[in-house]
Amino acid sequence: MSTTTPDTAALDEAPVLVHVTRGGLVESAHHGRVAAVDAGGRTRLAVGDTAAAVYPRSTLKPIQALAMVEHGLDLAPHHLATVCSSHSAQERHLTAVTEILASVGLEISALQNTPALPIGELEHAQWLAAGRAPEPIAQDCSGKHAGMLVTCVVNGWSTHDYLDPEHPLQQAVMEVVTREIGPITTTSVDGCGAPLPAVPLDGLAAAFGRLAGAEEGTAARRVADAMRAHPEHVGGDGREVTDLMARTPGLVAKDGAEAVFAAGTADGLGLAVKISDGAPFARARTAVLAAALLRLGVDSPATREHSTSPTLGHGRPVGEVRVVGL
Repeated sequence: MSTTTPDTAALDEAPVLVHVTRGGLVESAHHGRVAAVDAGGRTRLAVGDTAAAVYPRSTLKPIQALAMVEHGLDLAPHHLATVCSSHSAQERHLTAVTEILASVGLEISALQNTPALPIGELEHAQWLAAGRAPEPIAQDCSGKHAGMLVTCVVNGWSTHDYLDPEHPLQQAVMEVVTREIGPITTTSVDGCGAPLPAVPLDGLAAAFGRLAGAEEGTAARRVADAMRAHPEHVGGDGREVTDLMARTPGLVAKDGAEAVFAAGTADGLGLAVKISDGAPFARARTAVLAAALLRLGVDSPATREHSTSPTLGHGRPVGEVRVVGL
């Protein structure tokens, strides 16, 4: 793992992208960066320093899944969508993770991702009400880890150390990340325990465009089609990422921690967003992604709806989340 301290200018100097108003006053502001690249490699939108590195967090999962498919992972579409997911730990998600592992004779005890509680609000409450402690399968990354384990078994690689950066699986993933996104500036460890590369934001955007616009019969098309066919497995009920894909034809989208969001369209347009403050709530990253898609001609009920949201006072709208920097 590199200990190089990254340059913070891209975050510190990023322009204001979102105003949060309440009663006519701008109560909060979010800074960020946006990159959009079309199928021909042309920059369609650039806000802030889009060449600077970003940790893609869970937006990397479709690219990690692409590496797995290229190395023999062969799953049903809803299972492959779960490999790409940051799921809410609904019953369908837990069942899918269990089935993915069982396809090669593994139990859920093989998972080495970080034990956690579900990120879905209802599922979180139900888990606690049932007296259950944090578990690896409940963490939103358990689908990815199940896919990693199956890929190891298919290739005859060891499973006990599959998170080691020097493991053949992780080396294969990093090769595909470099090919699809661009040079890796530094590496760290994601919240789930998997190696995490820092990559250029515009490279992440371009990679999502290539994935979403991939030709029939390719590994990338398999990943994209699985996500489009099963958005409920990529996120969950009530999740923005699921709703955006479900109601925007051809869209492939993935949310990530620290306010990262990426999407691609069937004609090869790719988009990536990073909000500087890394706010754990979705209001800024979702609004910017949806507003940018609208500006670029991706008009759907979902992109219109998510491009803004109300600020509530005593349960009533008293302001809005407004995108101002595009």
